[in-house]
Amino acid sequence: MTDQHNIILLPGDGIGPEVTRAMQTILNAVAAKFTLNLHCNEKLFGGAAIDATGTSLPDDTLSACLASDAVFLGAVGDPKYDGAPVRPEQGLLSLRAQMQVFANLRPVAIMTGLEDFSPLRAERVHGTDMLIVRELTGGVYFGEREESDENASDLCRYSRAEVERVARIAFTAAQARSGKLVSVDKANVLATSRLWRNAVNALHRDEFPDVELTHQLVDSMAMKLITDPSAYDVMLTENMFGDILSDEASVISGSIGLLPSASLGTNGPGLYEPIHGSAPDIAGQDIANPIGAILSAAMMLRHSLGLEEPAAAIEAAVQSALGSGLRTHDLGGDTGCSAAAAAIAGQL
Repeated sequence: MTDQHNIILLPGDGIGPEVTRAMQTILNAVAAKFTLNLHCNEKLFGGAAIDATGTSLPDDTLSACLASDAVFLGAVGDPKYDGAPVRPEQGLLSLRAQMQVFANLRPVAIMTGLEDFSPLRAERVHGTDMLIVRELTGGVYFGEREESDENASDLCRYSRAEVERVARIAFTAAQARSGKLVSVDKANVLATSRLWRNAVNALHRDEFPDVELTHQLVDSMAMKLITDPSAYDVMLTENMFGDILSDEASVISGSIGLLPSASLGTNGPGLYEPIHGSAPDIAGQDIANPIGAILSAAMMLRHSLGLEEPAAAIEAAVQSALGSGLRTHDLGGDTGCSAAAAAIAGQL
């Protein structure tokens, strides 16, 4: 028997429980194929936790996550909490901070045969395969804020150390890919962006001279993502810019339901989740696309558990199933969430 890997599952809200069950189907299949000992333990989180305990991140859930080898999140959020003093999203921000995961990795690739599902012309998106590395725990989302009926302010703050640690992950990723990195900022206007650019340039000079580094202003990057997405390999940027650009890039693939993500720190477990939201309008109907969740599980095996071969097998099974005609509702087909998971497991 191989070493046991302890995984915490946070099904969360909306379609989260459905895609989490689908992901578990794949974990069970890959565990059987490669004789893996994957132990999954489910915990309350988000709106489901608020309903049961009054808080979106119960102490028991946090303790289990911190003691685990990896954490998988289905989805978080529910419109019934809009304007409420306790919101599901507060639990996610707190969990990221407590886990000290500061680098969010979002791969955006056009899968073979799905080019026509992109809102862009097929020839424009053909060959797109990029990795967006977003700083996750700094910047304006975590800065000091003031708010009244007449005035409000949000402080954006970064330290050189915060920039260096996420940039190091991006440079390392670029070394393992095509050796190209674009760093996105607003250095012509913002002081934090000038610090960002200076820190990235110094790290490039001192540690990663083999990587081809370019810089792009965020407004022009937003345009170039649409006009020439296949020109980019690894993109590095700060928290708010990364939030916006990664959502923009997600539609290039044709469906937000296809894309995974990983949030990593220097030590400790990583946090893995599909990038789609909780989609309460389709919750409970078994029509959600589970592929983003399944590919997030592949990232979990690779980055947190060091299981490259099983991770690659999951990714190949997804591609094979799509190549065989699997189409969920968001891709114009009629395959349900659980049936899609079964089909991909069958490819394993």
